[in-house]
Parts: sequence; C-alpha cells; structure tokens
Amino acid sequence: MFELFEHTADLGLRVSADSLEELLADAAYGLLAMLVANPEAVRPVQEKTISLPADNTNYLLFDWLSELLYAFESDRLLFSTFEVQLNNNQLVATCRGEPMDPSRHQMEHEVKAITYHGLKVDQLTDGWRAEVIVDI
Repeated sequence: MFELFEHTADLGLRVSADSLEELLADAAYGLLAMLVANPEAVRPVQEKTISLPADNTNYLLFDWLSELLYAFESDRLLFSTFEVQLNNNQLVATCRGEPMDPSRHQMEHEVKAITYHGLKVDQLTDGWRAEVIVDI
C-alpha cells in the first residue's frame, strides 16, 4: 500500500507493508504511479534483474528507487511488477515492464531525482513504514 503526498515543490511517497520486500515492491509501484497516470497500462513484457547491497534500509530504498528511475531515464523503461528478495545483505529483484509508449502511457510527473530529504524506513511491530521525497 502506498500514498502520494505533496511536499513544497516536490512529491512524497509513503509506503506501508508487512515485510521489507513488500515495502520495496510497493515503493517501486508508487514511483511508477508518479511517472504514469495510468500505471495499469504498463504491461510486464520485458524483464530486468537489479542487484543492490542491502546493508542499510534507508539507503537501500534510495538506491532501489534511484535504479528504477535511472532505467526510465536511460532506456525509457517503465516497470509494473516487482519480485524482490533480500538475502545476505543483498537485494535481488526481477522487474517486468516495457518501454514507455506515449500512445498508451499517460505521463504524469517528471521525476528528476530521489532525495535524501525526509528519507526514512522504519520497522514497526506490525510491519514496515517508509517515506521518501522525490524532486519533480
């Protein structure tokens, strides 16, 4: 579960999930919803595996979303499904999506960068919560 919120000239993302893996997958979908007004139109037809060190949960969320944003900026790839696994301080995620198609994907916000401002990932008794601000 995620929600978007306004933050000065930026946009924020709050995420809640039962596990850290779910939190990261939901945050990735939240980023997609920032980029595309109709995220359900993104078909999972192309696959990419992303591996990242997972020593610090705050930095992991930042690096994860930055990696997904880089895939969009460099290759115009939009990902709509995410299988995230964490093992031995390593994230390995299988992401599926497709190149941006202006005839089907209604672009929403131009996300310039993921920021450290207000970045937090907390493990609570009932799951995980996170908040991140993106520069638009």
